[in-house]
Amino acid sequence: MDIPMSWLKEYTPVTADLKDFVEDITLTGSKVEGYTSVAGSIKNIVTGHIKAIEKHPDADKLVVCTIDAGQGKDLTIVTGATNVRVGDFVPVALDGAVLADGKEIHTGALRGVTSEGMLCSVEELGCDRHDFPDAPENGIYIFPQAVELGKDVVDLLDLHDDVVEFEITSNRPDCFSILGIAREAAATYKIPFRYPEITVKEEAAGCAEDMVKVDIENPALCPRYVARVVKNVKIEPSPRWMRKRLRMAGVRPINNIVDITNYVMLEMGQPMHAFSIETIKDRHIIVRNAKEGEKITTLDGVERNLDPSMLVIADPEKAVAVAGVMGGENSMIVEGSEAVLFESANFDGPNVRITAKKVGLRTDASSKFEKGLDPNLALEAVNRAVQLVELLGAGEVVPGIVDNYPNKRTSWELSYSPEWINRFLGTDISEKQMQEIFERIELKVDPVNHKVMVPTFRPDLEAQADLAEEIARFYGYDKIEATLASGTPTVGKKTYEQAITALVKDTMIAEGLCEAMTYSFESPKVFDKLLIPADSELRKTVTISNPLGEDFSVMRTVSFNGILNSLATNYNRRNESAALFEIARIYIPKALPLTELPHEIPTLTMGLYGNMDFYDLKGIIEHLMHVLGMDKVTEYVPDKSYSWMHPGRTASVVIHGEKIGYLGEVHPAVAKNYEIGTRAYLAVLDMEKVIAHANRTVIYQALPKFPAITRDIAMLVKEDVTVKQIADIIKKNGGDYLEDLKLFDVYQGEQIEAGHKSVAYSISFRSTEKTLADSDIAGAMEAILKGLAEELDAQLRDK
Repeated sequence: MDIPMSWLKEYTPVTADLKDFVEDITLTGSKVEGYTSVAGSIKNIVTGHIKAIEKHPDADKLVVCTIDAGQGKDLTIVTGATNVRVGDFVPVALDGAVLADGKEIHTGALRGVTSEGMLCSVEELGCDRHDFPDAPENGIYIFPQAVELGKDVVDLLDLHDDVVEFEITSNRPDCFSILGIAREAAATYKIPFRYPEITVKEEAAGCAEDMVKVDIENPALCPRYVARVVKNVKIEPSPRWMRKRLRMAGVRPINNIVDITNYVMLEMGQPMHAFSIETIKDRHIIVRNAKEGEKITTLDGVERNLDPSMLVIADPEKAVAVAGVMGGENSMIVEGSEAVLFESANFDGPNVRITAKKVGLRTDASSKFEKGLDPNLALEAVNRAVQLVELLGAGEVVPGIVDNYPNKRTSWELSYSPEWINRFLGTDISEKQMQEIFERIELKVDPVNHKVMVPTFRPDLEAQADLAEEIARFYGYDKIEATLASGTPTVGKKTYEQAITALVKDTMIAEGLCEAMTYSFESPKVFDKLLIPADSELRKTVTISNPLGEDFSVMRTVSFNGILNSLATNYNRRNESAALFEIARIYIPKALPLTELPHEIPTLTMGLYGNMDFYDLKGIIEHLMHVLGMDKVTEYVPDKSYSWMHPGRTASVVIHGEKIGYLGEVHPAVAKNYEIGTRAYLAVLDMEKVIAHANRTVIYQALPKFPAITRDIAMLVKEDVTVKQIADIIKKNGGDYLEDLKLFDVYQGEQIEAGHKSVAYSISFRSTEKTLADSDIAGAMEAILKGLAEELDAQLRDK
């Protein structure tokens, strides 16, 4: 925000030079981005009087002027301007002068005639016709009356000012104004702050309450709406002092009525709007939500599409303004308007920001409203506006105010403890000093009960820590000595869930996998790519309301699309093999449309291709289960339920009867969709279930004292019998001495009957109390063989 120093000093008598002011105000919390000296580069341009004009001897479009510029001698200046006359008083750039754009002027010859300077237009002085409405559209600026010759034009036209650019944080809406910064400057320098004295004469006939009616249909989005009426309006340029202040603050002057609303917005931080009252049907203002499909053409001539989330100012027939953003073309003020209605309202900040973004129109007004303004400012602002109307002779104010303020905002109390503040800041500031600082920033202090009353224009003061910050700001950060932090030390450690997750990552890396990171946002087209059925619950996603594009428009419900994309990238870049893993979340909505946050499930996803296959992937998972203490209770069950996996090469990972994930080969059609031209493998584990079943308890056992007895058996079984079925029967019938069993051979060939396979196991028996004899295990072996024969129709092979 640009603050002209001359305007600021009207409300607080700052005497510090500009450099010191910038440093001091920054140290008290109002950060300065930079500062400029307007017209500071202009030099050696003075007033002059045209004594004679002659035609140029060698140029039809040039004339030669004789100028008295108060230099002790007349100057000869050649110009192409057609609007100069003998007797005019004009700005003259002397030899060595510097214009507003930095261009230097020197004596030189123009078509054979020496020109000792240049006559200036307002543009060459850094201004335009909005600053000087009497200036010609093209030509030299002519002073409207006689002026002292040789006088500096910058001083005469009051062009000079220092402008400071502030970067105001969004939690300080009160500082988005001249008065707000003036209040901060007064507190910084301990000098008086003079609030403008606002009085309104109300000389017009009638009563505002009889001329306009205001209804607020949505007080949550419009807490307050204040209106005043002005009759006999005269539309004309604003006086020079107002145009200058607006220009210095970065606002282009337009006409007196518009300039007044902009002036009040800059001065007090309250955006305003003015309507031509005869354009309001039945003179009835309705603050309501826009209707579906409603449109409005704003003052910039652009038609805007509205929706019901937006707030509009309307009459019974139409919208006349987008609340907090811009007025409508259908209610603009024109010459001859019967009366003008000045609006000063308060709108919900987040709603204004969303509306401005939707309609693609961010204005000075919307940028202020979206910070969250004080509704108590609205009445003062509208009174200030009509006061300026009377001051400028722009109209007559109708008595009375229409003020719709259903839920008044009041001041609030905060308690403070001087001891706590000193301990918090590491200072030794007296209670009296603290109370003095509170009073400087307009907090009413109750020293007995240690309470302050916070004015409504300071929404940032919510807790004692905020009061401590105010003390630190104005006591001086540079005065606070550095101290060591104090506190009770604690032993930091990872939670159980974090420790298990870290162990899983370490195990994956030890197995040779590289960690990947993929997007949580995906395209809904992913489901077709993965062959997920149209009626699958996985297609019910959380949809992003403002996505970067369709490819990032939903939250993922499956974790492996990103891994498959990464495998595809590696494959297409001719990497012979790749093995990746990721621990990330999937997002499962509890209900649609969303009424609460989705269930976020952390998921371990592994993906690989190349010199690895199903059994390598299964081995990685088996090792992980061993590390997590779950290998003895983990089972692998064939599973055909996943449409994106190969139906004959996929298994579920089951612990205690609960499925915790799956592994297997990617369906060939899915691999083709991802342009992976070789077999690819995936494993997906639910980390919530993995963590719940993990057993990190380690039980140590003594080394065996007695030898084991080993028996090898080979059998013929049907080829659809799984090794798990065989192992389960052996375990069930193996008795108390059964220690271990290992599959060491699976064979299918010419010597084996079609539809069958040969399976061979090594079975170990051991006792912790004695050396076993053949007779000790004979019963167990007989039970094993009988169980295999009865349940699986297994035939024992002799050879």
